[in-house]
Amino acid sequence: MRIDKYLWCTRYFKTRNQATEACKKGHVRVGDQVVKASREVLPSDEIQVRKNQIHYQLKVLDIPLQRLGAKLVDIYRIDTTPVEALEHQKLIQNTKEYYRKKGTGRPTKKDRRELDEYWDETE
Repeated sequence: MRIDKYLWCTRYFKTRNQATEACKKGHVRVGDQVVKASREVLPSDEIQVRKNQIHYQLKVLDIPLQRLGAKLVDIYRIDTTPVEALEHQKLIQNTKEYYRKKGTGRPTKKDRRELDEYWDETE
């Protein structure tokens, strides 16, 4: 099975086109080599995928015949991603929550007071 199809079947990407683009951009490695989307995946291959600023590491156990349900994915791969990488993702999400959403306009008087209180507490 092609590596882009494998990554799509094991639900690392929503579409096969996204998996192919990740391969073209060099975000997918087998061993230490950057691979093309057409590379064949074999059992016992170790794959590294960079997605959303996280380097996922997985080991191929078996090749699925078609796209799998989320509960069945663990039959075909072992996720060996370090815990620190997943904690880093949570930290990134928390920092994004701090910023105001685009299009909400200028901060209100209440927002400014809350910011002033926050800065006074940190000093």
